[in-house]
Amino acid sequence: MELSYHPQFSRFMFNPSSPPAPRKMEARCLSSTSSIFNPLSAGIRTPKITAQAKGSLSKTYGPPVGHSPSRANYASASWYTFYSKGKFNWSHDYLKRHNQVRVPRYIVARSEIAGTGYPDAAHQLPELQLVSKVKGFCFYAVTASVAIILFMLMLVAHPFVLLFDRYRRKAHHQIAKMWALLTVAPFLKVEVVGLDNLPSSDTPAVYVSNHQSFLDIYTLLTLGRSFKFISKTSIFLFPIIGWAMFLLGAIPLKRMDSRSQLQTLKRCINLVKKGGSVFYFPEGTRSKDGKLGTFKKGAFSIASKCGVPVVPITLIGTGKIMPTGMESRLYPGSVKVVIQKPVYGKNTEELCNEARNIIAETLVNEG
Repeated sequence: MELSYHPQFSRFMFNPSSPPAPRKMEARCLSSTSSIFNPLSAGIRTPKITAQAKGSLSKTYGPPVGHSPSRANYASASWYTFYSKGKFNWSHDYLKRHNQVRVPRYIVARSEIAGTGYPDAAHQLPELQLVSKVKGFCFYAVTASVAIILFMLMLVAHPFVLLFDRYRRKAHHQIAKMWALLTVAPFLKVEVVGLDNLPSSDTPAVYVSNHQSFLDIYTLLTLGRSFKFISKTSIFLFPIIGWAMFLLGAIPLKRMDSRSQLQTLKRCINLVKKGGSVFYFPEGTRSKDGKLGTFKKGAFSIASKCGVPVVPITLIGTGKIMPTGMESRLYPGSVKVVIQKPVYGKNTEELCNEARNIIAETLVNEG
């Protein structure tokens, strides 16, 4: 029996047609950092497998139990490859040792979440993961129950809102504030800094903020300001929540659709000119790692054309409590909302850069 290399399978395989008599066996490590060693004299080294973030496996080989080889004998390889140079008696002892090479001593797995998103959430203990899932289930149960009751109240008030306060809809926003407070209060603490920097409810403005989590909407509604969110059209299809957003006057937007973006921009300008306020997440989507992304200029274009202030708001902590992609879990923590003084300007790019710098500096100082 001989070992021959088969290019089709990219490995060495036994050839049963040849006479079974290799006399000497050597083991070589492909991609090895140290030279050849004899597994029968130095002892079989068992592999340790480490799963990297994107699924590739790298293997390092350590010494067997009871054996202390010299430093030169250590090897690091992607796999062991055996080939024959002569005759060898295939004893039961060798086959037993050969099979040991294929058995991993231990496996350490790292989730892909460790490469993206909030790293703390990727290494939580199983007990904490279970608690977070239970809290997440309770969170959605509470928010759904409260939303059903308050949505009925919103429906009753809607005709009067359209008649007397069509653009600001303060009554609806007070109901939404009550819904957010009742949902958030049992699970986390919200601290607001700079509340006096908010313009009065009758002053039109463009509000902008960083976007970290699904919890951002709840947190911002607790401020009680009657601003209109820019939301994906698919959100309006959700029962109760989507319908309530429609009654609040939220503005739909189709992403990656230039025509829809233009219509949304015109609608926001018209709303601001009539005394309403709009709220933008200039990053466009939630951050996966908590870092501040590039700002789009739509919100700042509205402010410069309408001559209204831009109010920068920084949200801290929401991404760690409910990370992006893990909306079914609710980790312990607190949320901090920092409201900065309004900024004014006629230049869209300057407004965008100034607002982003303010939010970025606050994230560094307060986070």
